[in-house]
Amino acid sequence: MDSVKLQQANNFVWRSLTNRTFTGIRLPGKVGPKEKVDLMDVYKIKGGNRLSGTIKVNGAKNSAVALIPASILANSPVNIEGLPEISDVWTLKNILEEIGGEVTFEDGNMSIDPTNMIDMPLPNGNVKKLRASYYMMGAMLGRFKHAAIGLPGGCFLGPRPIDQHIKGFEALGAKVTNEHGAIYLRADELRGAKIYLDVVSVGATINIMLAAVLAKGQTVIENAAKEPEIIDVATLLTNMGAKIKGAGTNIIRIDGVEELHGTKHTIIPDRIEAGTFMIMAAAAGDGITIDNVIPFHMEALTAKLREMGVDVQEGEESIYIPKSKGLKAIDVKTLVYPGFATDLQQPFSVLMTQAEGSSMITDTIYSARFKHIDELRRMNASGRVEGRAAIITGPTPLTAATVVASDLRAGAALVIAGLMAQGETEIREIYHIERGYSAIIEKLQGLGADIRRETIDPVASMNSKSAQDAN
Repeated sequence: MDSVKLQQANNFVWRSLTNRTFTGIRLPGKVGPKEKVDLMDVYKIKGGNRLSGTIKVNGAKNSAVALIPASILANSPVNIEGLPEISDVWTLKNILEEIGGEVTFEDGNMSIDPTNMIDMPLPNGNVKKLRASYYMMGAMLGRFKHAAIGLPGGCFLGPRPIDQHIKGFEALGAKVTNEHGAIYLRADELRGAKIYLDVVSVGATINIMLAAVLAKGQTVIENAAKEPEIIDVATLLTNMGAKIKGAGTNIIRIDGVEELHGTKHTIIPDRIEAGTFMIMAAAAGDGITIDNVIPFHMEALTAKLREMGVDVQEGEESIYIPKSKGLKAIDVKTLVYPGFATDLQQPFSVLMTQAEGSSMITDTIYSARFKHIDELRRMNASGRVEGRAAIITGPTPLTAATVVASDLRAGAALVIAGLMAQGETEIREIYHIERGYSAIIEKLQGLGADIRRETIDPVASMNSKSAQDAN
């Protein structure tokens, strides 16, 4: 067997098995029987077939991860309908149960009884599994006047500090310390304050709202984020009895109340999932309808798709995209809402591989969100990263490869690439994808995609592939 190919295979296995358990001895330059590896789940996609039909969008992940912690603030049960059945939602359910909540979750509907919740410290465990666990800080601080929450996990996209969250909590009267990898918040009482966010931040805006709704007096958040998910959270809190004005603008005013009560709330559709499906329809579709979408939320993406030459047809609660051809290269820059969403940057870069000429996509929000470009290059894409931008030249036919999802939206991008590519693509580290996309296999199969989930021994799989390549 070609020693170079075998060494490359060995390196790939070790790169793709980060955080996996190994036992035994690693032999230099060899993947051998003395190494034992946990089995892993992968997606296998046979691409090249045009997709058609209707695909339905779930409730918004970025709303769900804030709505669920917000229920802590109520004194009676809260019911949230239309939640996506994704791992982040299940993790939050487990966290609420850890602190004494009674929670049921079935068919996208979650019932939360917060009556017997306690201010239990959460320095480790489930809170480490998702970045949005930081919303537990604002909710528990608001209800109990103190909290201890482990520093959040989730996708690594470069530096994403929570300094604006802390600035807001301190302005409301909390003392905040970082002890042994956890944030401790303590306050004798919370009082309203005027808070200017140095950076527009969805997370900080929501977290300050959660902490302020039960504070004494008025809180004003200036330079607030305007995302639809913020309006969604404010709607839930208002229905619980909070007094909030200006959600969706850059100035939000909150008059504190004595208590909040339970309510019923229906979550908004997920604009990022909708955008992912719109991009997929343009890249691999033969006429696809995206259902349960608010077209107004999609305006920035719609404008860029049309600039490329994609025919986007809007309905009241749906978007139809016929088969696309003759795509033109364009430049895209991510911005805070209502600009082009950073969460759609990675999927959109896949579509750029099919445009005539050189396209550039610049991410002004996150600096380390281009790891997927190397994976696309494995699939024959022509692209390079320069600072905060990726430059992609097309059109280039994609070919199947074994690739690794480095984060949630990178995983979505690789799924789209796999649907486009000739041959069978294998995607690893799919747990990232399942943090944000519910029933993705079933949905794509409904459009005619040849996609399945398999459990494999990654070392044996790579040894077999390397042997085939060497022959």
